[in-house]
Amino acid sequence: MGGLLDASTPSAEVVAALTSDAGSFTWVAAAVGSQNAAALQLGTGFPVMAIGGFNGSDPSPTLAQFQTYVADGRIHWFAAGGGFRGQQGGSNAADEINTWVTEHFTAVTLGGSTYYDLTQPTGSGQ
Repeated sequence: MGGLLDASTPSAEVVAALTSDAGSFTWVAAAVGSQNAAALQLGTGFPVMAIGGFNGSDPSPTLAQFQTYVADGRIHWFAAGGGFRGQQGGSNAADEINTWVTEHFTAVTLGGSTYYDLTQPTGSGQ
């Protein structure tokens, strides 16, 4: 994914994966920061959740809310990376979500970027 104001257009492989069965989900993906989410949403034409607002530092959603959305089958993919990790101030909710996802779902590479299929938990369970 791109940086602050230069989020890249998703590849055909990413678009194909994210739009597969898109009608079954509230959000085809979740991404940290609105720039990353916007690039995916514009590329797919489907809703993408922006975790942590503009730069990933807002406390929305919380880890508990995100876990509920995943358990309810409302989000299909999680785009790894994004946001401003380690910045001063703000919430660490995006980091908590990222850690939880990486511990409970398997990473796949799509179009050169890392994604997690939130419908396929690893053996460690949710």
